[in-house]
Amino acid sequence: MTMHAWPASEVPALPGQGRDLSLHDTATGGRVTLAPGPVARLYVCGITPYDATHIGHAATYNAFDLVQRVWLDTKRQVHYVQNVTDVDDPLLERAAATGDDWTALAERETALFREDMTALRMLPPKHYVGAVESIPMIVPLIERLRDAGATYEIDGDVYFSVSSDPHFGEVSRLDTETMRHLSAERGGDPDRPGKKNPLDPMLWMAARDGEPSWDGGSLGRGRPGWHIECVAIALEHLGMGFDVQGGGSDLAFPHHEMGASHAQVLTGRHPFAKAYVHAGMVALDGEKMSKSRGNLVFVSRLRRDGVDPAAIRLALLAHHYRSDWEWTDAVLDEAVARLGRWRAAVSRPDGPPADALVEEIREALADDLDAPAALAAVDRWADRQSEAGGSDTGAPGLVTRAVDALLGVAL
Repeated sequence: MTMHAWPASEVPALPGQGRDLSLHDTATGGRVTLAPGPVARLYVCGITPYDATHIGHAATYNAFDLVQRVWLDTKRQVHYVQNVTDVDDPLLERAAATGDDWTALAERETALFREDMTALRMLPPKHYVGAVESIPMIVPLIERLRDAGATYEIDGDVYFSVSSDPHFGEVSRLDTETMRHLSAERGGDPDRPGKKNPLDPMLWMAARDGEPSWDGGSLGRGRPGWHIECVAIALEHLGMGFDVQGGGSDLAFPHHEMGASHAQVLTGRHPFAKAYVHAGMVALDGEKMSKSRGNLVFVSRLRRDGVDPAAIRLALLAHHYRSDWEWTDAVLDEAVARLGRWRAAVSRPDGPPADALVEEIREALADDLDAPAALAAVDRWADRQSEAGGSDTGAPGLVTRAVDALLGVAL
């Protein structure tokens, strides 16, 4: 099945031009100022579609939506790629538990994700690519890694040797013991007998009884590992050395670490991405929101309950993208109230001049996506509007366009 992204909402043009974006890079532990060429290249890891979009997902995609908006405001084109892991153990396990056909489950949840992204005004990727449709791209890459001496087999399963990449470990900068612990927690199999290194990830899983499999050429029938999927899609659509590899902070290891090593061994070049940018985790009731714990707040459920998607987006924007934070009723109530204040402020026929506000929003976002500072700037303009008003008839319209273009919030 060929994946299709969701429709794009129009991004209003603003006077002037935005600033180059400075972001925190996990691989260096510090700031990098990104000044891409005329086309900025972004890869963000997508969902495994066995459940609906929760607030944690939405927070991550919101962060990288801001990256796109800042780049667009600098008059660049953005070449954005996102994948869908539409075959993976959690998906197959959920389908077996619910009696669903796994392909129908994946299609249904991917469609719901697209609806949520449309409602939240997330700009769509140029290429939205599923793992299954990428298998013809993935198999030759694994064969090339094998030919380079970077793989070995255990019972038909093909593994990647992390020792084949001299740069392994540079993305997450973790010690071996922490890597081993996270590998076990996040889909790896560090304790499998016969592995050369406990951290070595699987590239190709040989066909299992009762599970889907595909023709793997010289690899035999099976299905791809998680990390090589994103590498194949990124290399195909963005090439080596693209600007930003993005995702949640739980992807730094093993997913982004392993993907970088796969690509670096395949191409003989380094780095895979110029910056590795990670969004924080969202908690509910004191624990990270995750499908395995079941403590989820679904975007689609909030929408069904009548919550304005613009308020959901404002709730996300109220927290810095790199921070870990907790979703509460109070967070949503505050966002609903803020949306009401802003809409009241821009509904008047005139107001205080807003040119400086546009620059404040630009300045805040260029500074490692400081969305809370941008919201505070709009709050101050709205407060001045409610207290004293103003005589600039163009100001409410300019604020409306700026909030839409830079923050993705429709007033």
